[in-house]
Order: sequence, then C-alpha cells, then structure tokens
Amino acid sequence: MSHPSTGKFAPQAADQPPLRTNTLPFGQFIEPETDDEIINVHAVIQHMDVLLRVPTISKAAVMPDACPSGSTPGTIPVGGVVATKDAIHPGFHSADICCSMAVTFFKRNDAVADMLDASVASTHFGPGKRSVSEVGKNKELAQLIDKFEKNFFLKGLEAHAEQHFMTQGDGNHFLYIGETESDHRRALVTHHGSRGLGAQVYKRGLAAAQKHTAIHAPKVPMHNSWIDANSDVGAQYWEALQLVREWTKLNHFAIHRKIALRLGNAITDQFWNEHNFVFLRDGLFYHGKGATPSFSGFSPDDTGLTLIPLNMAQPILIASHADRADALGFAPHGAGRNLSRTAHLRRLMEEFKADARGLSPNNIAEIVARETKGLDIRFFTGKPDISELPSAYKNAEQVASQIEKHKLAHISERIMPLGSIMAGDMNWNRAGR
Repeated sequence: MSHPSTGKFAPQAADQPPLRTNTLPFGQFIEPETDDEIINVHAVIQHMDVLLRVPTISKAAVMPDACPSGSTPGTIPVGGVVATKDAIHPGFHSADICCSMAVTFFKRNDAVADMLDASVASTHFGPGKRSVSEVGKNKELAQLIDKFEKNFFLKGLEAHAEQHFMTQGDGNHFLYIGETESDHRRALVTHHGSRGLGAQVYKRGLAAAQKHTAIHAPKVPMHNSWIDANSDVGAQYWEALQLVREWTKLNHFAIHRKIALRLGNAITDQFWNEHNFVFLRDGLFYHGKGATPSFSGFSPDDTGLTLIPLNMAQPILIASHADRADALGFAPHGAGRNLSRTAHLRRLMEEFKADARGLSPNNIAEIVARETKGLDIRFFTGKPDISELPSAYKNAEQVASQIEKHKLAHISERIMPLGSIMAGDMNWNRAGR
C-alpha cells in the first residue's frame, strides 16, 4: 500500500485474479441506424469485450450516444458505465474529471446578443489562465483551496485552481443561451469540466493506479489500472475527486453570477450535474465516462433533475431520474460522435472538393451557416471549429428518442437553442487556409 505523503509503494506479491478469460454481459442501449453508426457500435462493442475482462469490474452498460474514446483495445468508450468493487480507475473518468452541465434561469428575457456579449466578457475558453487578481476576492474558492495542503493528489495545485477559475474548455465545451419550450424562460447553460486542476489530479491518480496495478495485477493493461479504494491512497483520491467536483460546481456558477451582474438580471433558479465522474452506490464505484446519472441521491446536491446536451443547434434536455437497473441507473450525456474529428473534416473536404490547402473561408462560412441557421453562434478564437458542428455528432432526435424508448430518463422539458459560444479552432491550419 502507498503512503499518501509520498505516493511510494512497498513491494508486495500479486494478489488479484488475472484477467477474465471471458467477457461479462452488459446492458446495451444503442441502436445504429446508419452505416457510420454500425461501424461505430461495432468498435464500441469490441472495446467493451476487452474492457470487461478486467477483474475489478462487476457490471457495465453502454448508452445510446456511445462512441470510442481511444484506439487502445479495452479503452472505456464515451457513453460507457462500469461498476467496480473496491477499486477506483482514473482511466475510466479520464483527465476531464467532472465534465458537467449547469443551468441558470433568469427573471428577465434579455436579448440573446446582449447575453452573449456579457458572456464573452465574463469568461475565457480554451488554453490560457486568469490572473490571481481576477479571482482573489472569491472567498469560497479560497476556502476550498485551503483544503489542498492535506491531500496528496491536490497539494501544490493551488495555482491551477486559481488560474483556471472562471475559464471553460475547448472541443465540445460550450456556453449556451436558450429558452424553455413550455414557458419561454431564458436560460444560460455551461458545459465544462475541472480544467487544468482536474487534469493534474488525473495525472497523479493514474500514476498511483499504475504503480498499484503493476504489483497486484501485472497482466492488466496500464490504461485500466486502479487504486485500491480501501487504502489510504484510495481515501485520499476519493477526497480529491470530491474537492475537484466542488471546484467545478463553483466555477460554473461563478461564471453565471458574473454574467448576471453584467446584465443586471436576477437569477430565479439554478441546478447542475456531472456526467464524467465516479459515484459510490451500494458498495460499488460507478464510473460514468460521458454518462449522466439517472438515480436519486447520486450526489449530495441532487435535485432530481439532470441536464443532457445534444449539440449547439439542438435543445438541451431536462430529465428526471428513471433508475433503470440494467442501465446501472444512467442515461446518455449527449449525442456522441460517429466519426473522429479528422474523419469528419475529411468528409467535409470531399464534399467541397477542397485541395491540399483545405477548406476555404467561404466553404467554412457556408458550412457554419447551414448547420446553425437562425442562431447566434460565436467562436471565442474568432475561427470556427467545424469539427464540433452538429454534423460531427449523432442525430440528436435519435438519441433523445432512444432515451425515452429505453426509459433511461424521463424528459420533462427542453431548453430550445438561441445562441452559443464555443472555443473555436485552436489549430486553424488543420481545418482550413
């Protein structure tokens, strides 16, 4: 067992069972309808077949939005859920710890452009940090950071917690303005994880897991390694995950409050939920890799409602819990990808007969316009990331339909899209000229 202050392990004999000879059965709630989806689902099933030979896993499920999240065999797919006994697997939640959704409803329906202007002025997308002076007055953040010193996985990460506060991610992370379908309440939704703080905790957690697994189950691939949940290190890692979760929630709503202050608008209601985390239930650790919990009490602040995003041009679903047993009490986290970013860009280039220089600015403007018609869509870099447009993802209506068909959650409301901000292309040369 390792000591939390050093992270070093004393040599011990391997004492875990070897990899299973056969895989485990698992709940499958994904129904392919196109050739791309058939190929995608085949890859997901292949990964699950290898993954479920890991001895700590006792049951699993695959959501309707599942897609591969890596090429190494046995990598947990996005949209995968696994329950483990006495083990926390950092690789099953990945570096984007506590990727999550948060919504704020406002008293007044401000103009969409004004809300997006206030949002751009209030936060930052993609790489980059905030100055300490910008976050130094947040007492809740200071109190949270004070807890880092006593935790092996958080000690020394105080600067990450400060400098990434009030920031959001790149890729599929976004800020979204919409209104409820039933009563037209204006809503602000953010989608991001724990930023550089979570990435560093993951890096430390994976190193600890690999040391443990190399000794106790050396035949298990290192990307599927785990931390003994009953050890001192396991307790420290579990505590670190909860503090990272607390930071992420604080980050969401600090951004929301700043936008509300810029607008001079009153907040009437708020809630949030993670969809990339580890949950303890009935003595098992449920790892949701891009999967939304849909069971009561999944967290101390569970309101009975969760947010399920689809894409920037489609509604965000508000759902209540269904707790389907063979789905392990989970629902999708959105509309996953059928194609990698590179494959999606290649397909668009083929459509526009682009040469080796890539898509032209006019091509890109045409693609963005047709996929986001009628919406105020902005990219923080000023350069659209077309690999994150709706066509890069599964059919949103199809995913919502499968949620209801399989009773994974009860969709009670939809937040209809009005506009959004995404990070934009961080490497423009690969997407266009």
